[in-house]
Amino acid sequence: MTAVPKALTIAGSDSGGGAGIQADLKTFAALGVYGASVLTAITAQNTRGVTAIHEIPPDVVTAQIRAVLDDIGADAVKTGMLSSSAIIGAVAGELRRYGVERLVVDPVMVAKSGDHLLRPEAVRALREELLPLAYVVTPNLAEAEVLVGAPLPDEAALHDAARRIHAMGARHVVIKGGHRPGPAVDLLYDGRGFREFSAERVDTPHTHGTG
Repeated sequence: MTAVPKALTIAGSDSGGGAGIQADLKTFAALGVYGASVLTAITAQNTRGVTAIHEIPPDVVTAQIRAVLDDIGADAVKTGMLSSSAIIGAVAGELRRYGVERLVVDPVMVAKSGDHLLRPEAVRALREELLPLAYVVTPNLAEAEVLVGAPLPDEAALHDAARRIHAMGARHVVIKGGHRPGPAVDLLYDGRGFREFSAERVDTPHTHGTG
């Protein structure tokens, strides 16, 4: 009997169901993966914006991670909204403690509505504590600009940013192309070379939580 793969999402709750923990669990289920979750923050959120954020205490975040990994385990872990340097530190500490190797870091910083989901002072903690643990990190254009501290106006700048983010410790870097003009092209850098993944854009207003 083949075991069902297990994945753990460590992220915020989106009450509208389009992003965060809810979207991750839906995606896991659609791909035949058993999903467990660790809640880092509760947001009052819908397609129009974020009206409230309540952070979960870091010790409760730690307790959730231990509850899952001590019992159910996880073949892979994904992080999303981590909100503060204290939560990032707690998460990174537990990921090191359990020796998690398959870690996807989505450096969630700003919602599509423009609402900030990561405190500015927490960016350094994200760079220094979490990225070195990442198997793959998946910033969008704006997040990549924050990580490297510079605008990325052209292809050469994107390639340089991917190299710089890789140097922060992530083994693979995917800079998502959804916020760039023209076709949607994701850029992958693995420390050796670049690869592009392109897709046609979908003409729809329903983009909340599309990542």
